[in-house]
Amino acid sequence: MADDRMADIYAAVRLGGGDPMAARTALTRLWDEIGEGGDPIHRCVIAHHLADVQDSADAALLWDQRALGAVFQPGVPLDEGLRGFLPSLYLNLADSHRRVGDFEMAHMQLAIARGHLDVLADDAYGEVIRSGLGHVEAALAASSMERLPTN
Repeated sequence: MADDRMADIYAAVRLGGGDPMAARTALTRLWDEIGEGGDPIHRCVIAHHLADVQDSADAALLWDQRALGAVFQPGVPLDEGLRGFLPSLYLNLADSHRRVGDFEMAHMQLAIARGHLDVLADDAYGEVIRSGLGHVEAALAASSMERLPTN
């Protein structure tokens, strides 16, 4: 993953901390440049992060679906790199479905995310995903459609 395109992607992602619109613009440009036939990991990462900088829950859900679609493109083997994204992708889908009020689908996506936790290491990233599952689960229990605070 340490290629020039990935460096461009993460440079665009870093813009989101201070300027979500700038991140959205830069990531959309990269999405368009890479195109439908582009590297699945690049498409997945771009869409995954574009979901985070959307103004609406509907737009976030669309980008979360595109991120997962990049992983499961026909003819693309589910290698270790792509498989490692699955818990986070399904977590984000669960959260987006919750935010648009589709609680049943959100619960289903959470269950799928939990089913993929075995790919996560017992490290800081794994803890972020595991705690994120708990936060989304709690928001679902409260029937909340509000955006969760970012840490």
